[in-house]
Amino acid sequence: MLENIRLSFQGLWSHKMRSFLTMLGIIIGIAAIIAIVSTIKGTNEQIKENLIGSGENTVNVQFYQGDNVYEIDWNGIPDGVPVISEETKNTLRELKHVEGVSLYTAREAYNAAYYKNNGLSGGKIYGIDRDYLNVCNYILKKGRGFTESDYKKFRKVVLLDENSAETIFQGEEPIGKTLEIQREPFTVIGVIAKSSKFEPVINSLEEYYDIYAQRNNGALYVPDTTWPILYSYDEPQSVVLKLDKVDNMTVAGRSAAEILNAKISVQDDTMKYKADDLLKKAEDIQNLGQSTNMMLIWIAGISLLVGGIGVMNIMLVSVTERTQEIGLKKAIGARKGKVLGQFLTEAAVLTSLGGLVGVIVGIVLAEVISKVTGTLMAISVPAAILAVVFSMFIGILFGLLPSYKAANLNPIEALRHE
Repeated sequence: MLENIRLSFQGLWSHKMRSFLTMLGIIIGIAAIIAIVSTIKGTNEQIKENLIGSGENTVNVQFYQGDNVYEIDWNGIPDGVPVISEETKNTLRELKHVEGVSLYTAREAYNAAYYKNNGLSGGKIYGIDRDYLNVCNYILKKGRGFTESDYKKFRKVVLLDENSAETIFQGEEPIGKTLEIQREPFTVIGVIAKSSKFEPVINSLEEYYDIYAQRNNGALYVPDTTWPILYSYDEPQSVVLKLDKVDNMTVAGRSAAEILNAKISVQDDTMKYKADDLLKKAEDIQNLGQSTNMMLIWIAGISLLVGGIGVMNIMLVSVTERTQEIGLKKAIGARKGKVLGQFLTEAAVLTSLGGLVGVIVGIVLAEVISKVTGTLMAISVPAAILAVVFSMFIGILFGLLPSYKAANLNPIEALRHE
């Protein structure tokens, strides 16, 4: 085998231009497939990041009525939905792939928060537990965060995000100022922001539908122990889970919803906890273009077929040119299998080299497409390996006929060939 490979390289080197032109069809086909697959994979990652957010391995589990999140402001407190206990929270924390759990309540902030004559006309007010900021990847931009004492002593303190700070205080320093929320005075103690520098196009399912109409106005965060001061009653809480990776969001979200639904006793079957399955949403969007993507790959594959025909053609020419060499080998005892193996090896080496060069060209082409279009590029290692193996298979397949012809030459007639 090694001798056959050596002879193959020797033959390719002695006909460099012919070998390159023969490989060109393989190179173009493999390069096109690698570039297309890499672009498709990068686009899919872009969709996932745009919908979920880069580094946002979190999933919200909220109380729904039908297909919409239950609106406390309009529907009131539902019966049969208890406060989530610490025991249930621990159960959620023990779910597979879950790294953190936080409980929170939320309401629309329309006409609920004022500083002097400036109000927050949209956005939300959140009542958060001690784990929320860490689970949701928030960092402190200025001031301080909530302390254990704030929770235990029911202090009326509030954190703002950057949007709400700008909307309400309009350039003034917010730290230490008194903000009126639901006619109750709350002291601003800090400003927070997402820790990731990446700003996703869509952060949540709600944002997906209203195109940031809500989040652009900002949000306020108060300790959950002070929530009854604002709204008087206990109400259904939401859960946010922090996962080890994005791909586990769907499974963990469904498991958490099942645990929470086992604790409620509502008569309306449409009222239940559901996870915001953003991963499924991303996959649905990706699947919309799946047929087009496969068509592009098949079109690129046609050039591989053309390249294979070119290999068969040049191998037939090679057999004709080396007829006397084949006759001499068979005259001194070379068997059909040896001759067949030599020519098949030559065809496989030729197409494998074309496959390797094609992979390199495909990666470069994908990088260029990424730079020009601004989309992500994600090289598929399995696709690259499969491309090289497939190119070798093309060489063996299309080299069979020339190799079989060479192996079956009559040695006497071959030696007489001019």
